[in-house]
This record gives sequence, structure tokens and C-alpha cells, in this order.
Amino acid sequence: MTDAVERRTALWGYVSLFSSLGTLLCCALPTLLVLIGLGATVATVLTAAPWLVALSHHKVWVFGLAGGLIAANFVYVYAIGPRLRRSNVVACAPDDATCGAASRFSRIVLWFSAALYGVGFFTAYILGPLLLWWDARH
Repeated sequence: MTDAVERRTALWGYVSLFSSLGTLLCCALPTLLVLIGLGATVATVLTAAPWLVALSHHKVWVFGLAGGLIAANFVYVYAIGPRLRRSNVVACAPDDATCGAASRFSRIVLWFSAALYGVGFFTAYILGPLLLWWDARH
């Protein structure tokens, strides 16, 4: 794999990781803390990091952008990257240990990002209505 392709793959991996972490911090974690009765903790965190309030006002955009970046990274890692390797566009031998380690690391970061995003999405959009439905039933 050429240095430019390796850097681009690593960049997209880190962007998807930090965008999913951002969605967790801005929208999902405060919601979860309030739901379990830790509203004072949320108030303290928002006092220390007031920029989280601005992000939470745009929750739909933040989650949409993060989800789009993670989806684009899945397409790149699992569809575009292998096609480039098969067509010999990249200068990486299939048995090169360095390329294999970089590819494994990219996949680990990608799946970790997707898991963080899933936790954030569940907490921000599904957990509240689910608990309300549960409370109304019992």
C-alpha cells in the first residue's frame, strides 16, 4: 500500500472514531446519565464543557454526519480497498506484514467506531421512548 493510501485509510478511520465518540459525548451520554438519575453530573459536565450544549441542539445533524462518515469508511475498507488491492493500484504486496497490520488496525478502529455510534444512537433515540413505553405498560 502506498503511503498516501495508508494515510487516507488511517485518516478516515480516526475521523469515524472521533465522530462516533463526539455523538456519544454530546447527545447520548448526557441522556443516559439523566435517565439513570444523575442530572447533577450532567449539569457539572455541561458547566465544564458548554460547547456540548451547542452540539446537542444539532443532534440530528451530528448523528447524521457521524453515521455517514462511518458508513463511508465501511464502503472504503470493505469494498474500495480490496478492489484497489486486486487491481494492483496500490503498491502493497498481499503478503506484506505491515499492510496486513494496518488493515487489521483500520478494521478494529472502524468496528469500535460503529459500536460507539450504536450505543450513542440507542441511548439518544431509542432508550427514552422505550422506557416511557415500559413505564406506561406497568
